[in-house]
Amino acid sequence: MVLSPSSAPTALWVVPVSDLAGVARHVLDVARAGIPGWRLVVLAPPGALPERLRDLGATVVEAPFGPDHGLRASAASLREVVRREQPAVVHSHLSYADIVVALASRRGPRLVTTEHGIARDDVVYHRSGAKARVMRGVHTLRLRRFAAAIAVSRATADAMREKWHPRVPVTVVPNGVDVVSRPAALAPRPPRAPGLRILSLARLSPEKRLPALVEGFAELHRSRPEARLTLAGTGPEQEALAAQVERLGLGDVVAMPGFVDPEAAMAEHDVLAMLSVWENCSYALLDAAARGMGVVASDVGGNPEILPSASLVDAGDTVAVAKALERQGLDPTTRPGLDGWPGVDDMCARIATTYAAAGAGR
Repeated sequence: MVLSPSSAPTALWVVPVSDLAGVARHVLDVARAGIPGWRLVVLAPPGALPERLRDLGATVVEAPFGPDHGLRASAASLREVVRREQPAVVHSHLSYADIVVALASRRGPRLVTTEHGIARDDVVYHRSGAKARVMRGVHTLRLRRFAAAIAVSRATADAMREKWHPRVPVTVVPNGVDVVSRPAALAPRPPRAPGLRILSLARLSPEKRLPALVEGFAELHRSRPEARLTLAGTGPEQEALAAQVERLGLGDVVAMPGFVDPEAAMAEHDVLAMLSVWENCSYALLDAAARGMGVVASDVGGNPEILPSASLVDAGDTVAVAKALERQGLDPTTRPGLDGWPGVDDMCARIATTYAAAGAGR
């Protein structure tokens, strides 16, 4: 990890969750690499993320913060850390942190936000149109307090501008990924039974459109009976998906193991499939492409910014999904790569540039 000098200005990253899914990967990568010219401090609730950050040697404040702790405690924790650390930048991640930072921060540090999870269609993340309209208004107002806004893809930036009308420029800083020196497609594999191995690494929830993947796999299985599908993860759709698998007679070839280690799972599979309604800048897709895996994803959100057309499908076209899974599994020449994609150091440098453009650290 690159350590900033003690005289460097402090950037306080505010994260309202402590599990190791989603935004935690972004936080850990930045903590590992360091933001050039800045001292990084992370505020997060107790849990796995602070533990992992401490293992990296990062400065962590573990305090009551986030939805599980309530607005009053979260605001009090933030104010105490700001008083003690005197950051030049308070950088929030995820909606809850954005709102608390906007409400609780007084004059002093510059406020910066990174948007990881917005969709063009509000119903992806909100159950009702009324709630979506309320949250759209809240984000429009809170952004007036921010000096800079970062989006993880061009599609994310476009959605932010369309919905929230920010007064500050939205800077696109994609999630950085370092390409492995030896792609998984070329690396030795442990012995296994023959056949295509398809992997889903996603929450078992409606927006991931996993029933469409199961249907596509069923079509593939008719011509490739040796193929296997792993639906890794948990979520509210678990029972419905299990019932669909049984109804289609796929119980012997579809596994639902719950949480898995992503690295180990990717090493054991040929293709990563993700047919979500929307993705912003998926680490799973990036990691799969960096490893040399086949990738099949829906043509939505930031996916076309990561993947070539050979990897993109209409999730509702079962035959197209099956053909893409087969092609990506059997023909490595059609698989995506990450040539020219920013690495983690590049991502961190772009974050530092955004801070400077916002007038922070002067």
